[in-house]
Amino acid sequence: MSEKTSESDNFKGWLWKWTNYIKGYQRRWFVLSNGLLSYYRSQAEMAHTCRGTINLAGAFIVTEDSCNFMISNGGTQTFHLKASSEVERQRWITALELAKARASRMIDTDDSSDEDNDESLGRELAGVDVERNDLRITLRTLGSKLDDLATCNDLISKHGGALQRALSELETAENNLSKLNDPNTLSTRIKTVNERATLFRITSTAMINACNDFLQLAQGQGKKWHKAIVHEREQRLRLEETVETLAKQHNTLERAIHAGTGPPRSDPGVSDESGKKGELSEDEDDEFVDASDKGFTTEFVKEHRKTSSSVSTSSYDSESMKNDEGPSNNEVVPVVSSGARVWRSKIPEKPNHSINLWSIMKNCIGRDLSKIPMPINFNEPISMLQRLAEDLEYSDILDRAAKCSSSQEQMAHVVAFSVSCYATTLFRIGKPFNPLLGETFEMDRRDDLGFRLICEQVSHHPPSAAIFAESKDASDKSGWSFWTQITVSSKFRGKYLNVMPGGTLHVVFHETGHHYTWKKPMITIHNIIVGKLWVDQSGDAEIINHTTGDYCKHKYFPYSYFSRETPRKVSGIVMDKHDTAHYVINGTWDSSIDSAKIVSVNNANKSKPVYKTLPAKNLWMASALPPGSDKMYFFSNLAITLNEEVDGVAPTDSRLRPDQRMMEHGNWDLANELKQNLEDAQRARRKRREQTQPGEIYQPTWFSLKSCDLTHEMMFTYDKEYWNCRESEDWKKCPVIFELPKAATPIANST
Repeated sequence: MSEKTSESDNFKGWLWKWTNYIKGYQRRWFVLSNGLLSYYRSQAEMAHTCRGTINLAGAFIVTEDSCNFMISNGGTQTFHLKASSEVERQRWITALELAKARASRMIDTDDSSDEDNDESLGRELAGVDVERNDLRITLRTLGSKLDDLATCNDLISKHGGALQRALSELETAENNLSKLNDPNTLSTRIKTVNERATLFRITSTAMINACNDFLQLAQGQGKKWHKAIVHEREQRLRLEETVETLAKQHNTLERAIHAGTGPPRSDPGVSDESGKKGELSEDEDDEFVDASDKGFTTEFVKEHRKTSSSVSTSSYDSESMKNDEGPSNNEVVPVVSSGARVWRSKIPEKPNHSINLWSIMKNCIGRDLSKIPMPINFNEPISMLQRLAEDLEYSDILDRAAKCSSSQEQMAHVVAFSVSCYATTLFRIGKPFNPLLGETFEMDRRDDLGFRLICEQVSHHPPSAAIFAESKDASDKSGWSFWTQITVSSKFRGKYLNVMPGGTLHVVFHETGHHYTWKKPMITIHNIIVGKLWVDQSGDAEIINHTTGDYCKHKYFPYSYFSRETPRKVSGIVMDKHDTAHYVINGTWDSSIDSAKIVSVNNANKSKPVYKTLPAKNLWMASALPPGSDKMYFFSNLAITLNEEVDGVAPTDSRLRPDQRMMEHGNWDLANELKQNLEDAQRARRKRREQTQPGEIYQPTWFSLKSCDLTHEMMFTYDKEYWNCRESEDWKKCPVIFELPKAATPIANST
């Protein structure tokens, strides 16, 4: 017999489970709880040993005959079960159907529930009323009860029809009783009707109980809803009054500033929107944007480049605003102390701009996002070239790899380096600016990070960027070189976004000549429309040492709500050319990677050998994000410096993009207009090029198309001229890509 616990979806009882053709059906104790059906050999085993579990979310439940039924997840798990009677089987079928419906809803609402819980906790910590959150939770509970009612209604319809058919058959049997030779026929019909009636009664009882639960919950929440509605109305009225007051103050200050009669910053009777006296307000900070009233021209862009380092924003340094005598918004805290340059440690905070996400994304489903113009509201203030340069944030791993005594140990370090580039993607859900064709980005960090790098956008459709980096001195025998050509394609699937990086990454160590190659796995961004955005890496990857034949096949495990694996796990084995295992690689792509040297292998199970290893050694650990990174696009210390202005760069450098610079300073309306102007100018250049040079392929400035001897791929390879031109300041080869119309549409109050 089965028994139902106090929980609505908990069910326990004995069933017969098919094992194999020798043993047939075996009696097992089954437990249904939280959308999972588990079984044990006995009730005593529940404390320590579970023999198997199947997740009902997405599972198939099939009735085979009067007592038998089957459950399958569509993959490797299938349970063939048999109950002691048809009534007992139907009890299980009803409980399983209800649990399946609940499990499916749990998956759909899990992320939004987590977000609601986080918001509720934040309000409680802040001492704010949480009635709105309670109302959402209540509505979700009521919705769940309604779904239960719908499931019960379907079951009642099903069993009611079966009961009706059984009654009709019984009536026919009674009318023809005199013609039947078998006296047991009538009793068999009556037994069938009784069984169908019992099933209908069980389902009807479940329906009645669900209705009672729904009615009690709805009645119990009536007063709370009324109170919440009254509170919301009062809050709305107070908010309207506050907004009206702020609007009047804003207009007064704006008129005073434009009239040139505004009070001095040191006036103790005037404070800015942050409520601090004697500091630059947002209205005063907007003053330099008013030049767009006469048209935003190229001359204005040049002037801004000269003065942007002295322009502060009210959100640049929230900590310094706490004290009138604190550091100014432009003051930077050194990230590194070596070398002549002190790099900045913060950028202006991200403003809060709302946007109708669905109105934009509904037209993007199934399309390549690289071909769809997107507003900068989805962006972060760096270009894709700068984002790719972040792959070398942990280049010190390659420095250590160059000094390894064995090729297998060096391979382990290269694996750790290949994983480290994903460390910041856990929180970085912003889209980098699509580079213009011919756009470049240089990064000379030999003084502190020990390498320099040059990137160029070599193709626009499909978008493709070529990268070359080298350690401190290209002629250094203990150094390394890194290069790749990355082509990124993306597909929006409604609830998630797939980003597929194409291209092969190369690393060569100068002293040994060891040449490594690998490809990036797929990136998935979840909850695009509803819920909290989160990023996952998944798929298999392989790194090959073409010099020695060593290789490492490793896997990025996809995150699963029901998986017992460590979230964001990466695991692999370093093998030599003879398929002998040398190192075990384990860790997560967001925090750390360890390697353990293998001392012996147990191949008793050939499909899954057991390795005995020495204690694990840490190869990479992610650095902590800087303070306040949540307000700075979750940038790392390196990412914060990428868009910092540097003298002497090529005129095509990403740092000189006016739309990107405007976004960094919080002027998003103007940035959106400049972005549109730059893209229009790029389309015009492409049209002229197709008319004057029909059929010719665009030739990049610093990279040339060649065939790779190892992979036999055609890829753009660095021609080793950039740094010489940089030293001589010879930029004659560079195209003009950041040109703007002489009179762009003026934007008032764009911040």
